[in-house]
Amino acid sequence: MSPYPSFIYDAQASGFNKAFSAVSLSLSLSFVLLCLAFMLALTPLSASAADTAVDSHSSANTVTNTVANREANTVATTSNLASDDKSLLTQNAQSLTTPAAFTSPVTSPINNQGDAIEQFVAADFSQRQAMLGQWPGSAESLDTLVELIDNDELYQGNGGQTYLLNADDELFTYPDRNLTDEWPSDLAQVTLTNALRSALVFGQAKVKLDSDDPAQRLQAVSILADNIEQIDPAIVSAAAVREDDAEVSAALSTLQARLDFRDGDVATQIAALDVLADSDSPQVLIDVKQALANDNLDPNLETALLAAEASIEQRISISTWSGHLFTGLSTASILLLAALGLAITFGLLGVINMAHGELIMIGAYATYVVQNLFQAYLPEMASWYLLAAIPSAFLVSAVIGMVIERIVIRPLYGRELETLLATFGISLILMQLIRMVFGAQNVEVSNVSWLSGAYQVSASLALPYNRIAIIGFTVIILLLLVYLLNKTRFGLFVRAVTQNRQMARAVGISSARIDMLAFGLGSGLAGLAGCALAQVGNVGPSLGQTYIIDAFLVVVVGGVGQVWGAVLASLGLGVSGTVLEIGIGAVLAKIVLLVLVILFIQKRPQGLFALKGRFVD
Repeated sequence: MSPYPSFIYDAQASGFNKAFSAVSLSLSLSFVLLCLAFMLALTPLSASAADTAVDSHSSANTVTNTVANREANTVATTSNLASDDKSLLTQNAQSLTTPAAFTSPVTSPINNQGDAIEQFVAADFSQRQAMLGQWPGSAESLDTLVELIDNDELYQGNGGQTYLLNADDELFTYPDRNLTDEWPSDLAQVTLTNALRSALVFGQAKVKLDSDDPAQRLQAVSILADNIEQIDPAIVSAAAVREDDAEVSAALSTLQARLDFRDGDVATQIAALDVLADSDSPQVLIDVKQALANDNLDPNLETALLAAEASIEQRISISTWSGHLFTGLSTASILLLAALGLAITFGLLGVINMAHGELIMIGAYATYVVQNLFQAYLPEMASWYLLAAIPSAFLVSAVIGMVIERIVIRPLYGRELETLLATFGISLILMQLIRMVFGAQNVEVSNVSWLSGAYQVSASLALPYNRIAIIGFTVIILLLLVYLLNKTRFGLFVRAVTQNRQMARAVGISSARIDMLAFGLGSGLAGLAGCALAQVGNVGPSLGQTYIIDAFLVVVVGGVGQVWGAVLASLGLGVSGTVLEIGIGAVLAKIVLLVLVILFIQKRPQGLFALKGRFVD
């Protein structure tokens, strides 16, 4: 039995029931409101519903509308991006033409800080694709970007910074190219997908076609010709109309003819073949041969194809043999550089210097040392190290040659066998010293930037700049040597000692001093040969052994001590050796060449030019 009166108990029960009902009602209303808010967040409200919701529940529905509008904008932006991206890929595949007001399909503005390469590295995929379609920098900067990516040197830091990483794992900041030891925690290599590489190809062509430099426009035509399956013919015809350079115009005409031959009717193809018949491009010859392989050809078209094939093959053959002759001429220049010093020392002193090849090697290693010094202390002038390496190679080899003459050769004058053995021993010592200092492996001597590449004479003939430079360098050295020997007092003394040593002594010429200086001159010329060889071949301890035999052959065939004889002999041996290598291979060519030299010496022991002086007496 309850101690409280019954009316008090009934009141408490009634209050409890009311409170419970109120709590239940509030929870139900809260649950309904949450469901409505969730549904509104998923489905955007219409204009009228939104107004009604604002009137009744303004604060809650304001947040809901904001979320809904953001999602709707996001969906619209994504749809526009997909549409723009597809149109850009189609544009790269079909044409280089871009609208004047190019709209970049990017989600955020491109960072305009830094040069074009820095902007490219900091950009995302869409931005990079847009930049390649409308490159903001110069044609040279785009070429630099291609070179860095192809060499796997371009990297991006975790903060978007640009870095260069070379093959020696040395990290440089860009664009100042300063060596840094502070490696980013997340260093990523900049690479290209297939889509970006396609955009890069056409971006290069577009930038170069708009260049004021005819050479750049010619490179653009070459890029288009390599991607002829993807280009729009309208681009070629438009470029041909505004082109005023004869060489570029001819290249555009050939490209247009290739397009007409590929897509035109029979009459158009025959007209295009009249233009293509004057080409020496191997790719054009392939197109013609593929067309000839088809069945059921029109008789007139087949006749035109056969005539074009014969004309193109003849032009390619002429270009090929011109390239072989140029290679032979550059080989002759190298042989002449290697033999000039030997011709002087052998002609003046009568010494068979078996260490002459190692003096060539020393000149090459002197070039390598100068290159490393420039890279370490003058990196901003590293591309000009060759200008300092030329006198350095001459002086180092000349000083070593004079030391060899004073210490080793001078006590052995008149004893040919002993001097031969002594100089052979010196050659072994020099090779071992090089191995001890620089190692037994070849060292890398890089080509300077201004001698990289080739001069494109035609589609099938390119002349490397470094080979052209070696020919010019040899001509300059030859002219300076002829002037030194014929127009200076030192040259007069050298000629006097060479012709009659006793009479030269009688008139007061110090033959010992002339011997030392002449041997130093010959050794210095060997060093110049090594400097030139470092630009076209490997630099190693056995470099001199490759050329010493050929140098002796040049001296013997040309005539002992005869500069012009060495010139003619080097031309003959260099060009004939190259031609023989084409026909019978390198090994058999050497054998045949040696046999021919032996037969020549049997017939004419004094060489092309007989020596006048003490050896004759």
